[in-house]
Amino acid sequence: MSCTKIDPALHQTRKPDWIKVRLPNNPVFFSTKALITDLRLNTVCESAQCPNRWECWSSGTATFMIAGDRCTRACGFCAVTTAKPFALEDDEPERVGEAVKRMKLKHVVITAVARDDLKDGGAAHFARTIEAVRAAVPEVVIEVLVPDFHAKEDCLALIAAARPHIFNHNLETVERLTPLVRSRAKYRISLAVLKRMKEIAPDFVTKSGLMLGLGETEPELFQAMDDLRESGVQLLTLGQYLRPSAQHLPVVEYVHPDSFKLYERIAYDKGFEFVASGPLVRSSYHAADYDPRTRHGLK
Repeated sequence: MSCTKIDPALHQTRKPDWIKVRLPNNPVFFSTKALITDLRLNTVCESAQCPNRWECWSSGTATFMIAGDRCTRACGFCAVTTAKPFALEDDEPERVGEAVKRMKLKHVVITAVARDDLKDGGAAHFARTIEAVRAAVPEVVIEVLVPDFHAKEDCLALIAAARPHIFNHNLETVERLTPLVRSRAKYRISLAVLKRMKEIAPDFVTKSGLMLGLGETEPELFQAMDDLRESGVQLLTLGQYLRPSAQHLPVVEYVHPDSFKLYERIAYDKGFEFVASGPLVRSSYHAADYDPRTRHGLK
């Protein structure tokens, strides 16, 4: 990879020039924040310290994180709090629907913390939220970014029955690094989740994402792309891993924007319909750039 090697202890002061985050200066940002607070909702934008939250909130978009803000897993890359979760809030699906309506969204992304404490992993709550959003705004494109549910067939069936337009589950990293990066998650289980959803609902658009800069090699990255295509995945996001704190995994390398462009071209050559690739790209960044109802990529 074309990258800038860094000393992990100095990562916060040695970020390259292309890693830049815009600070909020748009009143829409503050109105979005106020709306989310008013409806007592969580967003992955805040909980995962997404570097794009200023831009997204300033444009009136957000990725809603349901089922609480406490995760039962402790992945080495993730800033979401690991702790015993609280009980699910029965009215949360309707509150998400109200937020989508008030924000006049055309494309909504709904994700969740891992809830291994629940028998269904929170799948029924996911399904209820999809249904509540569709009831509030029938024309909205609904994208879900789900945990692996341990690849349980009944959990995947609940999601499929709710009929989201885009089913996203992130592979996150290459196979060799998965045990280090993703606590209690398995590379082949994630591929199985994506493949099985495509089998259950062939008309769904499936999506996944990878973080770069954790120490993967190019051959490993290209193999992960091939594995995703073999599992029927159509949409791909590639972004730079950024260390949330000193307690998280260090950045091994900062991948140059030119390399991200190269990987984008390679991914298209491998058959992905739409690819978002860049240092600050995240799973839901500019998600609305792809409209599954047209079923064509925007190269």
